[in-house]
Amino acid sequence: MFFTSYEFIGFFFLLLLLYYLAPKKLQWIILLIASGLFYYAASPVYLFYIAATTLLSYGAARVIEANLRRQKAYLKENKEILEKEQKKAYKNAQGRIRKRWFLLGLIPVLGILIVTKYTNFFIANFNQVSSGFGGWKLSFVTLIVPMGISFYTFQAVGYLADVYRETIPAEKNFLRYALFISFFPQLIQGPISRYGDLAPSLLGEHVFEWGKVRNGLFRMLWGFFKKMVVADRILVAVSTMIKAPESYRGAYAAVAMLFYTIDLYADFTGGIDITIGAAQALGIDMKENFVRPYFSFSLKEYWRRWHITMCTWFKDYVFYPVSTSGPIMRIAKITRKHLGEKAGKRIPVYLSTLIVWLATGIWHGASWNFVVWGLLNWGILMISEELDPLYTKFHARFGLDKTKGYRLFMIIRTFVLICVLNLFDCFTDVSTTVGMILSVFGAHNWEIVTDGSLLALGLGYVDYILLGIGILIMLSVSLVQCKGPVRERIARLPYAIQVTIWFGLFLAVLLFGRYGIGYDSSQFIYNQF
Repeated sequence: MFFTSYEFIGFFFLLLLLYYLAPKKLQWIILLIASGLFYYAASPVYLFYIAATTLLSYGAARVIEANLRRQKAYLKENKEILEKEQKKAYKNAQGRIRKRWFLLGLIPVLGILIVTKYTNFFIANFNQVSSGFGGWKLSFVTLIVPMGISFYTFQAVGYLADVYRETIPAEKNFLRYALFISFFPQLIQGPISRYGDLAPSLLGEHVFEWGKVRNGLFRMLWGFFKKMVVADRILVAVSTMIKAPESYRGAYAAVAMLFYTIDLYADFTGGIDITIGAAQALGIDMKENFVRPYFSFSLKEYWRRWHITMCTWFKDYVFYPVSTSGPIMRIAKITRKHLGEKAGKRIPVYLSTLIVWLATGIWHGASWNFVVWGLLNWGILMISEELDPLYTKFHARFGLDKTKGYRLFMIIRTFVLICVLNLFDCFTDVSTTVGMILSVFGAHNWEIVTDGSLLALGLGYVDYILLGIGILIMLSVSLVQCKGPVRERIARLPYAIQVTIWFGLFLAVLLFGRYGIGYDSSQFIYNQF
């Protein structure tokens, strides 16, 4: 059931009606049933996977918290008779027990993700290495990769880690926790929610407030516009070039980078708008996942604005644990001793960041393209970090960073860099991707931009006009958002103007949206991740 299908529209409006008509104490149960039906509609088999992840993380968290309660009770009852060293020894012993239960929950939860998503990637690489030594080969296996497994697995891992760290208490009600994991709007492409952030509004009681419902529905409509009018239209040209890279090199590769970057933004942010809008219409608050990322002055800033919940997840649950782990601390000690204090501080951080970016790349897909993509992001960020003192001195002397021209240059520079990196999403191997990127520098076919060759990519004049208008509208909205939420500004306009904007956007989606078989739009790009 795609977000952009008629089935989903009917499903959501029926849910909205039942949700607000039902007794408030039953609202979360209705959401749980709806989430189960949504997932069942994708495939009944998927329910077994998500149920296993939910059970494992829920059970481990409950055991961890029960152990912590027993520890506190024991120390309270025996505080008069236990000496300081005895208390410390007892706490350490109980801490080791909790750590074991944490790992007993963590390993199988991540294991389900790793086995389903990466088994054939490991087999392919094993066979490649083995063939070089004349060894035997493994057969590929047919595995089901459940919808949204990367997203709900990360939510389960984050929840388990937060309970283990005593950041949040474990949820006692299994069904309430199941709703947190399976809440249907976020299953396809996030945001990756934290239990402490989402649970209060997700499990709370909500009265019908037209303002919230209106804003939520309007945001969903805006998401449909970005997805169906812009993303699915430009995807036609992108797919044409990606399917035959040998025929579309040079200037075509540059066009592919630009088109795919626009496609990815419209597709991903459009999907997130539908997700957050649907939640808001139900009275539920979700974290923002994008803050005008293509206005970033640097790659570092871009990753603070793009897929925010994923980046903060990796920071909190991978970078910090790795950077404070025993091996990294030992490396820090050795480098301080032999290379000096500066290297002692930097090298462990860079190693921890390397692990984060390798994990981020692999999370995006089982392909060496994504590994290289992660390494390139890491390398650029680390080089920028090293050169930052020079940038600071340069700007302090010349003050260019305060001029509008130079700030525009930084935005364009960052956008071009993102376009190049994004091309690693498109192809199945590194050599093809690198070849396409390098072909741009030796391109002698720039006339394709003006001689009508782009019309052979599956789009006509009308399509390009609609794309241009759609992109200008998205750009204008982003610029207006710098001064505050657009929906709130629209809500202050006269009612007749509000209705005109609503109806105009609705007509744009209805008349100019790209539809596939059965009048359903295509699936979201990030669903494959």
